[in-house]
Amino acid sequence: MSDVEIFEYTVPEACFNQRVDKILGELCNEYSRSQLQKWLKAGDILVDGKVLAPKEKLKGGEHIIVRTTPIQRSDFEPENITLDIRYEDEYLLILNKPAGLVVHPAAGNWSGTLMNGLLAHNDTQNELPRAGIVHRLDKDTTGLMMVAKDLRAHNALVEALQAREISREYQALVCGELIAGSTIEGFMGRHPRERKKMAVLNDGGKWAVTHYRIEQRMVKHALLRVHLETGRTHQIRVHMASIHRPLVGDKTYGGRLRIPSGLSQEKCDALRKFPRQALHAAKLTLNHPITGEELSVECEMPDDMKELLAILSKPEEQEA
Repeated sequence: MSDVEIFEYTVPEACFNQRVDKILGELCNEYSRSQLQKWLKAGDILVDGKVLAPKEKLKGGEHIIVRTTPIQRSDFEPENITLDIRYEDEYLLILNKPAGLVVHPAAGNWSGTLMNGLLAHNDTQNELPRAGIVHRLDKDTTGLMMVAKDLRAHNALVEALQAREISREYQALVCGELIAGSTIEGFMGRHPRERKKMAVLNDGGKWAVTHYRIEQRMVKHALLRVHLETGRTHQIRVHMASIHRPLVGDKTYGGRLRIPSGLSQEKCDALRKFPRQALHAAKLTLNHPITGEELSVECEMPDDMKELLAILSKPEEQEA
C-alpha cells in the first residue's frame, strides 16, 4: 500500500539485555506499546531479518525494520452535534457527555453519536482510531470524557489508562443505606447466561477494583463518590449491584423497580419517573499527554440527578 511507511533503527548498546518491546517503545515512542506488540506478532517488525516475540531480549547493535501499517480511518459521517467542551487545546479535549448520547456508532445507532459529533468538530479526528475516543461512558451515564486530537496524545492517554495513572471519580446515587465507604474488588467478565450483561465471577475475566465513600446519606438511599482503579465495562453498576446497593434507575443490574416502604408520595413518584441509571462522571485528573502538567477537570451533576437528589434529601414527615 502506498501509505505504508518503513523505519529503520540500530539498537543502542545501552539497551543490552532489554526486551524487544521495551526497546521499540523507546525508539518508536510515537506509537503505543500495544500497537508495537501487534506489529511484532504480525511480522511487520524484523530484527536482523527475523520475527521475534515481544519478550525476547537483545544485545545491542541489532538492525530493526518497522513497517507501519496505516491506522484505520473512520468512515462515519460528521454531524453537527452540540458538544459541551470543558477543556480543549491542540492535543486533547475533555467534554461533558449528556444522558442519551451513544459514544460509538453501532447496530441501531449508526448516526447521532459522539463520534459523529467529534468528526464535525475537528475533521482531523478522522485520522485517529475511534476518532480519538480513548474510553467510553454508557449511553445513559453522564459526565467527563477524554478525547485525543493527535496520535501522540492518543497513545499516551491509552497507556496512562492501562497503567492506572488517570484518576476518574463518579457520583452514584444508590438504593439502600450504607454505614461507611469501602472497596469492592474481584474478577469481572461476561455473565455466564446473559451475554449482554457483565458479572462478578469467581475466576476468569479481568480484575476490577472500585473504591467508594459516602458523600450524602438519605432515607433508604445514599449518594456515593466512586473512584475507579480499573475501567471494566459497567464496572460501577455491576459492583454496586453485587453488594445489593444498585444504582437508582438501573434496570439492567438493579432489576425491576422496588420502592422502599415508608417514603413520601413525592419521593415514590420521583423514583418512578427517573429514566436511567443515576451515574455521573464528575472529575478527571491526569498528566497532560504531551506537556506532562497535571490537569484536573470537574463537572457538576446534570439537572435530572440534582432534582432527584433534592427530593430524596427531604426529611420524611412524621406520621400522625
